[in-house]
Amino acid sequence: MESMTVAGCEDVFQFRIADIIAKKRDGLALSSEEIRHVVKATMRRQIQDSQLGALLMAIRLRGMNPEETMTLTKEMVASGCVLTWPEEWSGWLVDKHSTGGVGDKVSLPLAPALAACGCKVPMISGRGLGHTGGTLDKLESVPGFSSQQSPEQMLEILRSVGCCIVGQSADLVPADKIFYEMRDVTGTVDSLPLITASVMSKKVAESLSALILDVKFGEAAQSPTIVEAKRLAQSLVSVGVSLGIPTIAIITNMDSPIGRRVGNSLEVIEALECLEGAGLDDLRELVTRTGGYLLWLCGQAVSETQGAEKIAKVLDDGSALQCFRKMMEAQGVQSEVARSLSSSSTGFRKASHLEELMVQRTGTVELIKARPIAEILNALGAGRSKATDVINHSIGAELLVRVGQHVERGRPWIRIHYDNPPLQDNHRQTLQNALCITDRPVFTPLSLIRDVIHSQGSKEEFGATVRSEREII
Repeated sequence: MESMTVAGCEDVFQFRIADIIAKKRDGLALSSEEIRHVVKATMRRQIQDSQLGALLMAIRLRGMNPEETMTLTKEMVASGCVLTWPEEWSGWLVDKHSTGGVGDKVSLPLAPALAACGCKVPMISGRGLGHTGGTLDKLESVPGFSSQQSPEQMLEILRSVGCCIVGQSADLVPADKIFYEMRDVTGTVDSLPLITASVMSKKVAESLSALILDVKFGEAAQSPTIVEAKRLAQSLVSVGVSLGIPTIAIITNMDSPIGRRVGNSLEVIEALECLEGAGLDDLRELVTRTGGYLLWLCGQAVSETQGAEKIAKVLDDGSALQCFRKMMEAQGVQSEVARSLSSSSTGFRKASHLEELMVQRTGTVELIKARPIAEILNALGAGRSKATDVINHSIGAELLVRVGQHVERGRPWIRIHYDNPPLQDNHRQTLQNALCITDRPVFTPLSLIRDVIHSQGSKEEFGATVRSEREII
């Protein structure tokens, strides 16, 4: 049971799982045949949970070199189906992946904005777990929305609308689902090569023309420091480009929430504001610049600046909003509801209680800590601690002040939407500690985007390289 025959080369190789575990435990690189054996054995249930857990921990502690990471990614892709698209869509298929944050609703306006620019966006998203929100959970606050779409349904939605936001189907990279569940219970979620293989295998299976990665750092991010975020970004970009997908990553700060609303239905409302050409600058900047880079990467703009201008135009003229409404209708929302969706829509379920907390001292807002706000909202029912938890889409928070502005003691700074359980005194204290006030003068916050990671060389060299590779492909 521990060994199996691995063919595909001239010779036939025999492997024992225990030997592979020991090899990685000792810090040695695994061969491509050994990695292929592990993935196939996992899919055939020929590897014990204890063995897979031990191997993942060995990888977490010893790491993988770029060749191992590349092979693991490719074998995960090979474990399931690969999406195929009409030939005329070549060069137009784009997607974005975020490592997760608080108030991160960028995908909601970005996908329809890209579609309004002519792109095809087969966005495969996830659910929230822990303190970070999930794109699918947010969209499911709209009555009738269905994230479960087959590859055939995705094709039809992309034909008629240009974008869809769906969950991962059972036959797309199934090995990743097994690996991730085991990582979740063995303390190996934060392994850089395992993260890379998990993220990139799903994107490779989408058969994309271009990909952008939003890798976050900070108190509320998976990567606490910018150095760690850059290391992860470089690993992701390297695999993407090596596997034929023009890929870049933006490094963004995740200390304070993005925008002014946190929580599922509240974030959809804020996304609709952005789609109406309004809303806060930080969200709009992330949407326009992320979209701008994608349009440049797939050759639909001569620069990321021109691409960002195109995204801004479709946000301002309403065409992105129309794409969003069509996408919602195509994914199950009743026509009259979908066609009337706006930031003032009354169709969202509302929480039964609202409570505002007051600023406790006069000064300048230095920081609004995202993580404690998210953790309190999750405790109130907005998120889940395990995959089977049911969430309350109406729970959330509205920030009534912004980083950098002057505030007076006694004015409201946050509004909490809650049902049952109620807001407790310890919740209020935690929330009050999330607002950091200083005596410094009023200031303009830094852009959330702190760096852009390319595979190698300058941005111009990278752009020429990926466009040349695309033409060859």
